[in-house]
Amino acid sequence: MRIILRADSGFARDELMDWCETNKVDYVFGLARNPRLERQIAPAMEEASLLSQASAQATRVFRDFLWSTKDSWTRRRRVVGKAEWTLLGANPRFIVTSLKSERWAAQTLYEDLYCARGDMENRIKECQLDLYADRTSAHTMHANQLRLWFASLAYVLICALRRLGLAHTRLAEATCGTIRLKLLKIGAQVRVSVRRIKIAMASACPYADEFALAHARIRAAAR
Repeated sequence: MRIILRADSGFARDELMDWCETNKVDYVFGLARNPRLERQIAPAMEEASLLSQASAQATRVFRDFLWSTKDSWTRRRRVVGKAEWTLLGANPRFIVTSLKSERWAAQTLYEDLYCARGDMENRIKECQLDLYADRTSAHTMHANQLRLWFASLAYVLICALRRLGLAHTRLAEATCGTIRLKLLKIGAQVRVSVRRIKIAMASACPYADEFALAHARIRAAAR
């Protein structure tokens, strides 16, 4: 299994990158900008500025180079610089990575791999806010880990419900919180007999059709 770590500039530390390189774990970390880095992409920034002025639109130019800090890194590493000129002016950004340029071109690496980190953070936030993954106030680490596992399992199950049961419905793109509220956190009468469980929903339930469709699809998928 191949592992690629994606994180912001707070994780671009020599100890972590050295560990990743030693253990064959690839990484793409944000890198805080500084005058030395900005000088590396100064010609590209000038190019982006001219292109932006000519097109009246934001323009990006990417540069790929080897770089090291003055004293905190033990070796030079691959850095990708995004020289972007927006309608508000310069917007340089940098990332450091262990991935090779032969397989990951600078622009593809930045836009397709690193920027996807933002969506990943949204999914983590969804799990925290909608499924209470942030409730880790127990006195022991193992108890908190178990709580986090429960929240993660709930997230996987609801994502499966959305993918298998709610495709092409009003809830096809719904968040976990919306699915909980509209389909799971509703009033119903449950009757349990020897051979079956009957659920009677209110006739005015606005998502009764989606509930029935999701139930039928999940039953079919489980066969």
